[in-house]
Amino acid sequence: MLGVAFGSIVGGSAAFAQVAPVQDQAQTQAGQSAPEEGLDDIVVTAERRSENLQKVPLSVGVASGDALRAYTAGGDDTLLALSGRVPGLYVESTTGRIFPRFYIRGLGNIDFYLGASQPVTIIQDDVILEHVVLKSNPVFDVRQVEVLRGPQGSLFGRNTTAGIIKFDTNKPTNDFESRASASVGSYNSVSLDAGVGGPLIKDVLSIRLSTLIQHRENYVDNVFAGRSLDNTATPRKDAMGGFDDRNVRVQLALTPGEHFTLDLSGHARWYDGTSTLFHRGALKKGSNDVSAEPRNVVSYDEANDNPQSYNTYGGSARAAYDFGPVTLTSITAYETTSGFSRGDTDGGAAVNYTGRLQYGQSQGQIRDLDQWSQEVRLAGTPGGRFNWQIGGLYFDSRDITDFYQRAYFLKATDPNGVAPNPNNWVRLHDVNTSWAGFGQVSYELMPNLTVTAGGRITEDKKRTELLKAAVATYSGRRDVTLKATKPSWDASILYQVNPDISLYSRVAQGFRGPTIQGRSAVFNADFTTANSETILSWETGIKTRLLDNTLTLNATVFGYRVKDIQLNGNDVNGNGVLFNADKAEAYGMEAEANWKPVPNLTLGAGLSLLHSAIRDKRVYAQVCILNGIVVCTVKDPTVKVGANTFAQINGNPLPNAPEYNVDLTARYDQPLGNGGRAFIAGDFNIQGYTQFVLYKTKEFTANGNFEGGLKIGYAAPDDAYEFAVFARNITGEKNLKGVIENYMAAVFNEPRIIGVSLSGKFR
Repeated sequence: MLGVAFGSIVGGSAAFAQVAPVQDQAQTQAGQSAPEEGLDDIVVTAERRSENLQKVPLSVGVASGDALRAYTAGGDDTLLALSGRVPGLYVESTTGRIFPRFYIRGLGNIDFYLGASQPVTIIQDDVILEHVVLKSNPVFDVRQVEVLRGPQGSLFGRNTTAGIIKFDTNKPTNDFESRASASVGSYNSVSLDAGVGGPLIKDVLSIRLSTLIQHRENYVDNVFAGRSLDNTATPRKDAMGGFDDRNVRVQLALTPGEHFTLDLSGHARWYDGTSTLFHRGALKKGSNDVSAEPRNVVSYDEANDNPQSYNTYGGSARAAYDFGPVTLTSITAYETTSGFSRGDTDGGAAVNYTGRLQYGQSQGQIRDLDQWSQEVRLAGTPGGRFNWQIGGLYFDSRDITDFYQRAYFLKATDPNGVAPNPNNWVRLHDVNTSWAGFGQVSYELMPNLTVTAGGRITEDKKRTELLKAAVATYSGRRDVTLKATKPSWDASILYQVNPDISLYSRVAQGFRGPTIQGRSAVFNADFTTANSETILSWETGIKTRLLDNTLTLNATVFGYRVKDIQLNGNDVNGNGVLFNADKAEAYGMEAEANWKPVPNLTLGAGLSLLHSAIRDKRVYAQVCILNGIVVCTVKDPTVKVGANTFAQINGNPLPNAPEYNVDLTARYDQPLGNGGRAFIAGDFNIQGYTQFVLYKTKEFTANGNFEGGLKIGYAAPDDAYEFAVFARNITGEKNLKGVIENYMAAVFNEPRIIGVSLSGKFR
């Protein structure tokens, strides 16, 4: 097994807990008025029906659309901005805005492969988004974000071993309604998030149009002044870092009769920008201090300024018929995307470094992706002592994906003798089909005691076919199919001590289907695969409303074990390698408080604690090697096999799983004589020890990453409009968010953005 592990590497999991952010906290971030007394109720659809959050027997974190728009006022990615804002949720990317990676309770996937699967499922308006590029679809004109922590295998399908992030947009209404949030800031950053709608035929047909437009000018200088072997224009001021992200959505709601509803939705995204910028040599051996590396300067000799471009389109039809005792719902959806992302993956100019010159450049390109999903549900009328629902799901995703390596782009032979090679690329055909049947029942045994149980049977099948090999000598597999059929289930109990205090416990089992990594063929290496992983999770928590509904305090403790966990690391070519480890274990807690000590002041605090560990003495991960030399400080036991060095990772935490996270919010409103308000609002986030790779080092970690935001402004009477000045990353922190190991390269957080914003609602 040791030999198998040497050809592999590892990637991660971890643990967290429960926090139920209160609507009032979300409102304070956006400049919306708070209720005169007490905190608002939060209604969620975590069990596919509308329920008060305090009475849902599972861990759900919530952020309102207004809160999300406050976080992204500076033009930040709408998904990456959620990281740490909901306890237990972490989001990062080393492939730009088109490839966010999500972690819930520490469980995620660090794989940067375009065909990678993730244990976190993204659902927008009841539509599953499975492919990593589809998961990057920005959220806009959104009403609410719900983070369902832990396995959700009963009511939601696909890969839900970690949990679900569910986005619900603002829907068409029978009365005219509109809202808009606009901002301008540093680097000519512009963000517009708007929605407008109303009736076309009163009480029969209504419409809503929504848009998100984000722009930033290039602000990163490329100072390399030498020869470029792929004809990249150098040196160049303001060469990289900008983007244009343009999105539109139209929704129609048809209610021709008392019992039937039909909701139609279509959306489009046109994105052009810069892929992730790696800063080679920003990390020095023995230290993770990156303060000396300038954020807005790179020295790239290749990759044509790291371009990235994707166009995505999709649509869905949701039909429901109320038969009286039961409601039948059908959701049909289609998504498609195409585009590419290219990058200087060594993060610097090779001639600036001693020893054998090392170059790195690659491009991933989706020529075409088509995803179809069909879900049918039958549910009893909610609200009584007994609630039930059953359903089925069919899912089909197919894509043609190319991977290009450096020689493809070269115009001349490099100093190492690497010549231009127009065949240095591969083409893969990926097919993923899945079907599932599911059901759930909930019964109130006695006035304050409710039990809920659900189950699901899922078949997940994947096939990857090599359509074009990069080299004639390739001898690996060309057509691989993996399939698994497994059950998942959950059971919970909720006891309402009194109207203000609820206790609950939940146990759940989920699974993630097998995975295939075909990109390795471009390096003349065989496909790698990982079998299904399964998780058993438990949690118990308390949900409270105290002090005359001016304080909410929710907390959960949890634990889980993932058997045959799918892990990912890098081989000697920097290529992702898949394999299974025996298991990973995690436990932790989450707690959140929202307090309104006086009518004009609202305070919020969220805390996540986590301990995770990989358990497999047979698994080793290749470490940071360049030209046969280990360039970082490895703290794990190592063994050498040929020219490669491997570290034993047994007992190590899962990557990108912070040991703790603290999120603080505050807002104070000062009433004015005209009925308006002056306000000041702030949010602050601190991230604990985080390991970016599978093996322990001194360099590839972060501890104490801090970011804060501040907003000062004026809200007109009845919240007709709001004008504010704001700052995101107000202290200008340069936080380490990711690494490229062999090049000691760093990935940074977003820069400080200072600007002004204007928002309003019109009826």
